[in-house]
Amino acid sequence: MSLEQLSNDPLLWDYDLPFHRMFYPLGFPVGIKTNSEEVLAAANESWGMFHKLHPVQPLQVRIGVLPGRSLDCPPSPTCRGQRNLLTNVADGENYMAIDLRQGFAFGWLTETAVRNRAYLRYHFIEGTIWVLLEALYLTSVHAACVQLDGHGILLCGDSGAGKSSLAYACAQDGWNFLSDDSSVLLRKRGGRMVTGNPYQMRFRESATTLFPELKKQPVSQRLSGDFRIELPTLDASDLTLISECEIDYLVFLNRTEPHPEGLFEFPRHKALKWLEQVVCYGEESVRKQHRAALRHLLTASVFEMRYTRLDSALHLLRGLVQNGRRVAKDCFIAAGAPGNG
Repeated sequence: MSLEQLSNDPLLWDYDLPFHRMFYPLGFPVGIKTNSEEVLAAANESWGMFHKLHPVQPLQVRIGVLPGRSLDCPPSPTCRGQRNLLTNVADGENYMAIDLRQGFAFGWLTETAVRNRAYLRYHFIEGTIWVLLEALYLTSVHAACVQLDGHGILLCGDSGAGKSSLAYACAQDGWNFLSDDSSVLLRKRGGRMVTGNPYQMRFRESATTLFPELKKQPVSQRLSGDFRIELPTLDASDLTLISECEIDYLVFLNRTEPHPEGLFEFPRHKALKWLEQVVCYGEESVRKQHRAALRHLLTASVFEMRYTRLDSALHLLRGLVQNGRRVAKDCFIAAGAPGNG
């Protein structure tokens, strides 16, 4: 950028962003304008396999890329917000400004930041689009999702609870697969309909002890420093993928206190408190919509599942689908645990 250009347009208001492409993360249209083909290539890695499913006004994201003063990757950005505005700032040259109400975001990044593909995708592409979609259409649930015989199950739990491994085991056992770690409620649809990303699964390196075939998959380093195995599920012809699912059961995974094994009724107030951990930003009117969607999700049956081995977990989940509340109640009574109403 020349000095003449900067003097004529000091805020870069009219800076040319000649490259444009429409993406459809989770089926929602998002238009990205940029002056960097690398930005579009990164977005394609994240969302290129999705197709349009929802006829809504496209979100708009503009990302300008300029040479920077440093050759080092910028630090992790700091996110702050008030009302409908959100900022995501790494430093004076790498930042995004986001209008959650209008479905619009813009930002400027350095060429160094854009070359670091994992940094770019995680902090500035996926993160930006995700918060815009959540503000307008979605409510997040930290859970994997699988389906059998038309019955959807959310596998709930904190990081490390075993959601991805169990979801993959279910998929290998003939279940339909929707997501391995993050599912989202479609608020505008009402009911308990969720969607997610069925096209990729991520595992800790330790998962190779359970699934030796994962040793053939690429390993990538996350920004936190740990490593993840990435499995493109489209390459796994034996898996059946779905794009959305109606939820009948929430199952909280418990491998830290596995005995006695079985399914046990789980208090809804505890489930709601856990689910609402994600409702921590945005306008209060939108937070109310999130809380209402999560409360309605809990009209499904809620259980805790204690187990040590994947085969016993699969047996319990299949019995839950095939026999409904009766088999769950049998496990509950057989264990001799007190009821919770």
